Amino acid sequence: MDTKELLAQIEKDNVKFISLQFTDVSGTVKSVDMPVRNFPDAAEDGVWFDGSSVAGFGRIQESDMRLIVDKDTYAVLPWSPEERRRARVFCDVYTPDGEPFEGDPRGTLKRMLKKIADRGWTLNIGAEPEFFLFKRSNGEGVHPVPHDIGGYFDFSANDEAVRVRTELMEALDEMGLDIEVGHHEVALGQHEIDFRYGDALRIADNILTLKYTVKAIAAQNGLIASFMPKPIYGENGSGMHCHQSLFDADGENLFFDDSDEFKLSKLAYSFMAGQLKHARALTAVVSPTINSYKRLVPGYEAPVYIGWAQTNRSALIRIPRHIEGRDKAVRAELRFPDPASNPYLAFAAMLGAALDGIDNEMTVPAPMNNINIYHLTAEERAEKGIDSLPGSLAEAMRELEDNDVLKEALGEAAYSAFSRAKWAEIEEHRLNVSDWEVERYLESA
Repeated sequence: MDTKELLAQIEKDNVKFISLQFTDVSGTVKSVDMPVRNFPDAAEDGVWFDGSSVAGFGRIQESDMRLIVDKDTYAVLPWSPEERRRARVFCDVYTPDGEPFEGDPRGTLKRMLKKIADRGWTLNIGAEPEFFLFKRSNGEGVHPVPHDIGGYFDFSANDEAVRVRTELMEALDEMGLDIEVGHHEVALGQHEIDFRYGDALRIADNILTLKYTVKAIAAQNGLIASFMPKPIYGENGSGMHCHQSLFDADGENLFFDDSDEFKLSKLAYSFMAGQLKHARALTAVVSPTINSYKRLVPGYEAPVYIGWAQTNRSALIRIPRHIEGRDKAVRAELRFPDPASNPYLAFAAMLGAALDGIDNEMTVPAPMNNINIYHLTAEERAEKGIDSLPGSLAEAMRELEDNDVLKEALGEAAYSAFSRAKWAEIEEHRLNVSDWEVERYLESA
């Protein structure tokens, strides 16, 4: 949309306020809000703001930043009241001299996507963020109770969770996410809402939209929505599987090769090989919290070991079976990202790893089909060349520190800000005394 078309749509939607949105390096959505009467100038010239207090942005002496509106991301926030109707637009962050700010996560992904656009390629991603709905029965405490007692794909005509999930799907569809399905996941209170795949930038925007929409509507229903990777001990955690493929300018799937056993092209194999090679460092970006590593453990359907397969869901990369006539659906499902990640940085790092594989014509190891990796000993895994993901955020960050390919993909400014934020999180966790420690040692020590 151009500015004239956008302003006409805003008037038609009876919008009173506009939120100009962007994220910090952790993926937290930030917003500059304004009455709609001030938006025409903002749509044309951008809006200045102080970036010195935003994680990963400017220091005090270089804090002036400018938000440039991406007009195509306009959407009404359907939960806002009619008399104070709000809409949002995503923005790119620029420096005072008119250059894209290198620490802007959205700009980081756009820079990486330009590299493949120059080759005539588009990165398509289908993301599957999972989340929990909790009751507030413990007040505002940190141990909320699951909203329902359903299981994987369970249905009940009178299930309160179905009603809330339907409300969520309606709101997300209104905001342009093109919802395909929603269903109950494995754990108590756990849900998944899938939306149609698309180019990586749009999907990253959609993930953020989904997260804050789910949180807002859950709150209106007296619930807490959480995208925390592992909120409940002993239950499956929440992942964000990412189905990936490269398309050319004619809309053809570059991952498809009918002559291959798995219908994968040489390009697809090299794409996967790059991600497998850099998997240990990539974990820091796609599973970026202390809690993420409570999910990445054996026994809960989350990947732990580095490899690929078609029939083994414990593999890091899974190739869904090809259906005759659906060549465009051939894809590689990356299974270790979680919804706590910043989707812009996650996709940028995933693409950086994949491009290293493509440019260096890397090859993948043998598939891990029909292998129960969890039953193998450490020695047997070593013999088969099967490595494992890091066991903690600190271990993953040390891998990232030594990985020049991923640091280049993120860019110096974004990587430095991300590194500072994650090491601060690690140190805070190291110094914290948990409930488990008190229960374990208070009387026994």
